[in-house]
Amino acid sequence: MDETPITYALLALGIALICGLWPVYSKIKEDVNKLRILTGIAAGIIIASALLVVIPEGYELASTEEHDEHNDESKIAGSIALVILEVDHGEINASQAIEEIETLVGGHEAHDSEEEHGEHADEETLSKSVLHVIEEVENDEISATDGLTEIEELITANHAHVEEEPDEHPSNLLLGGAILAGFLLMLILEGSGIGHAVHEEHHDHDLDHNHSHVHHGSAGWMLVLGLSLHAVTDGLAIGAAAASGSVSITATVALAVLIHKGPAAFSLGVFSLHERTERKESIRDVVIFSLATPVMILISYFALENLETHLIGLAMLFSAGTFLYVATVDTLPDIHNPETGRKAMLYVLLGVAIMGVTLFGMDAVGLIEHGH
Repeated sequence: MDETPITYALLALGIALICGLWPVYSKIKEDVNKLRILTGIAAGIIIASALLVVIPEGYELASTEEHDEHNDESKIAGSIALVILEVDHGEINASQAIEEIETLVGGHEAHDSEEEHGEHADEETLSKSVLHVIEEVENDEISATDGLTEIEELITANHAHVEEEPDEHPSNLLLGGAILAGFLLMLILEGSGIGHAVHEEHHDHDLDHNHSHVHHGSAGWMLVLGLSLHAVTDGLAIGAAAASGSVSITATVALAVLIHKGPAAFSLGVFSLHERTERKESIRDVVIFSLATPVMILISYFALENLETHLIGLAMLFSAGTFLYVATVDTLPDIHNPETGRKAMLYVLLGVAIMGVTLFGMDAVGLIEHGH
């Protein structure tokens, strides 16, 4: 079993619990300016991650990976056709052609490997069909010339099948729709009162509990629910990335999520102190929020790992849509404020720069995989 999802699940749980319980158990006074700085930088990191990693990789997984097998078969068919042309031109004889073709399709080692690992057990691929013909030649059941004729018929039939096969490539509209769906989900939750941004809710409060507060029990629960639902989409992003099998992509997506997790958990802890009458209720809020991401990481990973690759890509694109919504909503209020707009912009740009430099550095040393 791959331990990567478990590792990131534990990291997400630890960061959320530490940052969320910090204001609950400490005498720390809330520093609004520092919280805004962290939120702005985290937003920039999430934006850069969504646009530089999650969307491009999700698009590639959703649109190209499912056709790799067909592409490989087409390349093999083309190579075999060239060998047959050499025979037609008298450059090699039929027996030599059979040997070359056997090398092209991987020989007996490839056939034995497929049977051992159960790959395409119920699917008669071109390579397997060609190998069957070669085995007949080697067992003297047919001549090398007859074998070449059968192989030529196989690649002709394969070409016709590929030509007639309907294009299953997801449309750009579907790929864009997955991103839009993630964005709209967060918008609908926010508009329905299931909020996610708690930063503005407590900026004007005083943490001195010697004065009275105005508590909003139902609003508090709705915000805890909203943050937890967003945390679920964070878990989906990491789980889908892990299911893709790319260690570097998973690490990059997880980095963006975990950096954002700290300020979000801290904000929830501070907010809950204002809204709850007892400390144990604040602890409960933080624990609920903290569990959402790691639980979803494991659920999405095990749910997606055996699905078709394009579905994993669509899940990543959906998560990218939630990333974009959260990043913009967290910072737009400050950017629209003449007093904080310039600083908020600089914090976001700093976050983008940090993530950009990190990604290009990873790419330069070969830590980011290209293609699948």
